[in-house]
Amino acid sequence: MSQHRSLKGASTIAARRNVLKRFERVELLKKRGQWKKESKVIGLPKTKPDV
Repeated sequence: MSQHRSLKGASTIAARRNVLKRFERVELLKKRGQWKKESKVIGLPKTKPDV
C-alpha cells in the first residue's frame, strides 16, 4: 500500500515561504542596512525574502 503524498516527510517539501517570522524580518533588515538601533520590533515594514 502506498503512502498518501500529504504524509511524506518535511525534508521532501521544498516550497519557498513568502511570509517571514518577525526575527527573520529583523535579520533581513539588518543585512540590508535598513534597521536602525532605535527601531521598534512592532510595526515592521513589509519585506520579501531574498531569492
